[in-house]
Amino acid sequence: MATRIRLRRVGRKKLPVYRIVVADQDKARDGRFVAIIGTFDPRAEDSKQVTLDVEAAKHWVSMGATPSDTVGALLKKAGIGA
Repeated sequence: MATRIRLRRVGRKKLPVYRIVVADQDKARDGRFVAIIGTFDPRAEDSKQVTLDVEAAKHWVSMGATPSDTVGALLKKAGIGA
């Protein structure tokens, strides 16, 4: 099973909010996932835009989960080399 760290949309119409999840890469964008490790609100102020469980993110990256391009950029901002 190849796992990815990616975004899952949970916001309402025209107000997107995303959860940062670990999921099997074959599952749908909003489908089944393994773990929630954070949230991303693109409409919020810069300081409140991302909440992330850094330890969980490091754990999943060390287990071989590959982040999507967007999540990779968010992890890099958080100081996690992905």
